[in-house]
Amino acid sequence: MPTVEPIKNRGKNVLGQPLDICGCEPMTGFYRTGCCETGPDDHGVHTICCVVDEPFLEASKALGNDLSTPMPQFGFAGLKPGDRWCVCAARWLQVQQAGAACPIILEATHENTLKIVPFELLIQYAVIPSKLH
Repeated sequence: MPTVEPIKNRGKNVLGQPLDICGCEPMTGFYRTGCCETGPDDHGVHTICCVVDEPFLEASKALGNDLSTPMPQFGFAGLKPGDRWCVCAARWLQVQQAGAACPIILEATHENTLKIVPFELLIQYAVIPSKLH
């Protein structure tokens, strides 16, 4: 995995700092840049950088958002536990309310997330990227 570095002009994270890369293997982000930046055409607000785990993937699938099944027609191999992925803020909150939220990386979570998920809730699931290895 590449070194996580701030990306210029991608917006700020929920900490008010430049947005970091979320993940490149698989390539994530609404714009498939590796970052959870957003824009007017991102109606799902794919802004939370998640480190997905099995409970999250199972709950997400049960709630109608299957992230683990490969969809080759869209170039999507499916996620597995440990993958980093930019998840829709409302979907993450839905899974959290169902009791299966996964860890998130605040440094790579876009500030627009705060319009949907309170910061106080986000920090309860925060992990430090260097502690993931």
